[in-house]
Amino acid sequence: MQANRLIHEKSPYLLQHAHNPVDWYPWGEEAFAKARAENKPIFLSIGYSTCHWCHVMERESFESEAIGELLNRHFVSIKVDREERPDVDRIYMTFVQATTGSGGWPMSVWLTPDLKPFYGGTYFAPDARYGRPGFSSVLEQLAQAWLTKREQLLASSEAMIDQIGRAVEVRPDTSVLNPEALESAFHYFRRSFDSKLGGFGGAPKFPRPVVFDFLLRYHAFAKNPEALEMTLFTLREMAKGGMHDHLGGGFHRYSVDDRWFVPHFEKMLYDQAQLAVSYLEAYQITQESAFLTTFEGIFRYISRDLTHPEGGFYSAEDADSAPDPAQPKEKSEGAFYIWSYAELVETLGPERAEWFAHRYGCEEEGNVAHDPHGEFTGRNILSEANPIESTARRYSLDPEKLKSDLAAMRDDLLTARARRPRPHLDDKILTAWNGLMISALARGARILAEKHPEIAQKCLDSALRAADFVAKNLYDSETRTLYRRWREGERAIPGFLDDYAFFAQAQIDLYEATFDSGRLQMALDLTTRMFELFEDRENGAFFSSGAGADLVLRLKEDYDGAEPSGNSVAVLNLLRLAGYTGMNELRDTALDALRAFAKRLTEQGPTAPLMLAAWMHDVAPKGQIVIAGAAEDARLKALVDEARRRFRPFTAVIVLARDEDRERFARWVPALAGMAPVDGAPAAYVCENFTCQLPVTNVDELAKLLD
Repeated sequence: MQANRLIHEKSPYLLQHAHNPVDWYPWGEEAFAKARAENKPIFLSIGYSTCHWCHVMERESFESEAIGELLNRHFVSIKVDREERPDVDRIYMTFVQATTGSGGWPMSVWLTPDLKPFYGGTYFAPDARYGRPGFSSVLEQLAQAWLTKREQLLASSEAMIDQIGRAVEVRPDTSVLNPEALESAFHYFRRSFDSKLGGFGGAPKFPRPVVFDFLLRYHAFAKNPEALEMTLFTLREMAKGGMHDHLGGGFHRYSVDDRWFVPHFEKMLYDQAQLAVSYLEAYQITQESAFLTTFEGIFRYISRDLTHPEGGFYSAEDADSAPDPAQPKEKSEGAFYIWSYAELVETLGPERAEWFAHRYGCEEEGNVAHDPHGEFTGRNILSEANPIESTARRYSLDPEKLKSDLAAMRDDLLTARARRPRPHLDDKILTAWNGLMISALARGARILAEKHPEIAQKCLDSALRAADFVAKNLYDSETRTLYRRWREGERAIPGFLDDYAFFAQAQIDLYEATFDSGRLQMALDLTTRMFELFEDRENGAFFSSGAGADLVLRLKEDYDGAEPSGNSVAVLNLLRLAGYTGMNELRDTALDALRAFAKRLTEQGPTAPLMLAAWMHDVAPKGQIVIAGAAEDARLKALVDEARRRFRPFTAVIVLARDEDRERFARWVPALAGMAPVDGAPAAYVCENFTCQLPVTNVDELAKLLD
């Protein structure tokens, strides 16, 4: 079939639709001009390349000649990759949620030629089902309404945009920043906590790592043990379940049930990045090896399957793949990951397969009890159904030997799995998501440096390569422009708030891993540019997109969902940078943003848990540990290891070991110029708001000050 205009795009999602009979346009002026010239409504379809129901709607509707003819005759059809254009997605998702009560992808929205929405939904089946009209019927009715009720539709779209604009407007009001909001949010999560299975609320269960960020910091801030235990229990249960890839490492998108067993099988970079941080921090607090093992699995998965040869990180892997190599187009969800019992026996042999099946809950008839689509019938999803100890007792085996044997079995099955048709890889490289992954690996390098130096070094090497990739390929130093997406040698789409904030966060985390103050300078440079592009100086906080974009609204995103909001990360960055540099103007800007969101934080704090964590960062005692000495002195490393050992999320560790770092920090905070080794020995200065105690040169003395 002849290709449409999407063939010239780089987005994997748009390219998936390049041979549809629909006359698709990418988002842009060419499509808008056609709609205005022909006075046609716009059909806007938004999704992403690893979206299961996007694939279903394409097969059922967008590959249909009849539906293509309807769309081409009555509408100007635009296809958008939500991962490339989150600004477009946010506006129309807000409309769909406001008018239907729910949202998701694929998202289907009908717009006037001036881009104002008048009707929307998500997935539409091609024919009427379950009392709902089919896609063809919806298209015909909307085309007729445009001809006969156009003025009503135009008035409706104007009113809706005005209503949404008022609803999402963020500006300071009479609300004040009340610390009770922190306790209120904790109690919300406590009430919704599933004490039997982990997580918050019922099925489907999403990991939402921003909740762990809040709870772990609330534990440190309020000395609340329940906040810690809810997090640790949930992380343990998630790691046991089928949502966790027990062979290849990493996590699938979410669990369709309440016990983390049956996942939606797509894998997203942003999930891996945030969960890596959660498991690292759980390990730092508890020293439980299982948390470290789970993190290592995430890192292996990212290194093996989601890393570009030059260091950047790919975006995602699909849920769907072909069970049969001979029929590559016949795909089903989870086919790459699930196993028949016969396949286990074929790969492991009968005896070892029996041991493995008991440990991972596999059955000869398959272990998914309810499978309405028949995709898992007779197959097994792996989960840690029985502990190693009970499995060893059942088969009279030595537990340590069984543990080693199970590791070898997992390797054998991973090798066998690699011969299957792989799910589609979305190989575009997004600045924001790379920023999250760089942060995770930098934190791994910091947290693991003392006890696991080899793993820490690998994390650091990977983080630095990715940061260099983004700086080389997605940043224009002349115009100080950070771009959103890179693929096949092309960078495109000027960055959004998320891109600047997440990549600046990565630079701060890299400083904490390397103590190279140039990383803090890069974070400051990105933040300065972020102010210029996105700051609302009159009302506080940051717009998600720049001025002058092809949008009907500029939103200030504050919802910390599957990804943290750009505003939450930006506020936290400002407070962290203020702690390092003493620049009070950074804190002032952060407080302006918090005041702008004060009503939301007070009334709906659990929707923005990372912003609440940023608020904690401001109200908690401001700690600094300044360590001065020669970089090559082993005693300096011992002091640094002691300073890093504890989970102290509100403390900044500054190391003055190189001339350029001493000079830079002396410019930022003149008081640091006088902090030097004592009698030739590296010295640690424990400070609060840059008021410091007498220096110590002994690790035990430093430990006493920190405990």
